[in-house]
Amino acid sequence: MKTKKIFNSRTLGLLALFVLTALVPLVFLDNQYAMFLVTTVLIFAVLATAWNIIGGMAGQLDLGAGAYLGLGLFTSGTLFIRWNITPWIGMFAGGLVAMAAAALIGMPLFRFKVRELWYALTSSAMVEVFRVLFLTWNSVGGPTERYLPTSPTDNPWYTLRFNTYMPYFYIMLGLLVIVLFISHRIRHSKLGFSLLALNEDEDAAEVLGVDARSSKLKALVIYAFIVGVTGGLYPSLYGYLHPSFFDTSLSMEIAILGIVGGLGITFGPVMAAIFLVSFREGLRAYLGGGLEGLYLGVYAAILILVALFQPRGIAVLAQNLFERLKNYIGRKKDAAQANIKS
Repeated sequence: MKTKKIFNSRTLGLLALFVLTALVPLVFLDNQYAMFLVTTVLIFAVLATAWNIIGGMAGQLDLGAGAYLGLGLFTSGTLFIRWNITPWIGMFAGGLVAMAAAALIGMPLFRFKVRELWYALTSSAMVEVFRVLFLTWNSVGGPTERYLPTSPTDNPWYTLRFNTYMPYFYIMLGLLVIVLFISHRIRHSKLGFSLLALNEDEDAAEVLGVDARSSKLKALVIYAFIVGVTGGLYPSLYGYLHPSFFDTSLSMEIAILGIVGGLGITFGPVMAAIFLVSFREGLRAYLGGGLEGLYLGVYAAILILVALFQPRGIAVLAQNLFERLKNYIGRKKDAAQANIKS
């Protein structure tokens, strides 16, 4: 009787990649900016992977991530400032608030089959609505920053306020692993197949029995919850609250990462975040503020190149290159064995 192979080459490769990533802080131990950079890459990888559930699988061009992140940020930060509730609880409360907001907004949109460009415009406008709302809501928001209270005697693991970025790096790495697992399970579940069918042809999928409204709403609230949880960590990371975190450009950037990485591909957004976010932050650091907007031009150029040569995303390109490399190594190995036999 044959036993099932538990560890295949892909699983071992992922484990090796995780271990290597976990060792990154050892390389940049004394460089706090480098630690901030790699932590930022992980944050965007989490956000883009979450976006891939609604944008890549369901085909809804959602530009509302800035709203869900801001709601998570203000929920977690307000709970800590007013009642000293740890961000470990606050970030999940923020995820629930973001999820509730997504459900309230998504139900009428999906009920009336708002999609494509109109859905993108509606979700983008929602970010600006929340920004203005919190600018005028002085009891929670307001035009001035609200700083988190800190004391030398505070337990940093309760307040999540550290003097180094290393703990944030590991928190975000753990969250990324969880989000990747969730995305993978959804991708290979009944919900995932329904979302992919709706993405291909919504009318045909509904004829075959797919509940478009329910499937899209589930994808939306899962995505919003993850973004809200991530936003719940922002007050601890940055130390203050402000309505400027309701950022439409952030929503656009997350969507770009999902599109460039590969729509519906689990690891595509992670690859895009590693490449694009690293390049952007490196450009800001080494070329100075005078070229602040240059990365936007790079984004546009990459989008054009991807659309022309690999419209399915850079993850597909990387997979094709890997397959070619594996086949090349296999041929070399077979040739070497043939020479030994001869």
